[in-house]
Amino acid sequence: MIICIGAGPGDIGYLTQHGARLIGEADVVAGFEAVLEVVHSIIPAAAQTVTMTYRDQVAMLAQVAEAHHAGKRCVVVFMGDIHFSGFQYLERVERACGHPVDTLPGISSAQILASRAKVCFDETTFITFHRRGDLAPFKRHLLHVLQDGRNAIVIPCPWDAARSFMPRHIAAYLIEQGIDPGQPIEVWENLTRAEAEWHGTLAACAQIEFSDMSIILIRTPQPMASQIEAAEPA
Repeated sequence: MIICIGAGPGDIGYLTQHGARLIGEADVVAGFEAVLEVVHSIIPAAAQTVTMTYRDQVAMLAQVAEAHHAGKRCVVVFMGDIHFSGFQYLERVERACGHPVDTLPGISSAQILASRAKVCFDETTFITFHRRGDLAPFKRHLLHVLQDGRNAIVIPCPWDAARSFMPRHIAAYLIEQGIDPGQPIEVWENLTRAEAEWHGTLAACAQIEFSDMSIILIRTPQPMASQIEAAEPA
């Protein structure tokens, strides 16, 4: 068995019971250090722990795949929900194994933010820049979302300075593309820990450094009207 599990946004309280049971039964538990720290209390003492970084993840996943093919029960733990920001990591797992693998979804920071900020996912588009490769299509998508009058929940890209796309970069990009500098924006940090909640404008956000543990909400200036009651006839 090998399964990829979403462990929630940094607090073991958001791990599903099914996910906790699978981790507790595993022979091998793998993931990035920050993620394994979240679930370390339920990893079996006899289990092999495979810790990886962005630089050595391919080699470490090869070790996990070898254990999987040897018949061991293997779990690869993801932060948040696998299909929100971890899809490229999932692709690496499947390449290492040579076949598709099972997944168990978790709670994402986007879901926590929607709950805290009281926004409806039906009226909101989620976009993540936490990915390798060309960000340009996703930048254009964000621009179109805002032009269409929808809310946007955005996960920034915190990697190397050459391609980072953090809140200040996102705000500056949107202003350059013609979005009103006065557009309201919120930056939330460490949603499940010591929360830091910042509210301001794109212009102000473009001047501020936020931590890697940030997620952004850009609300539409004209929220959708309630549709509980039928619209009044014209």
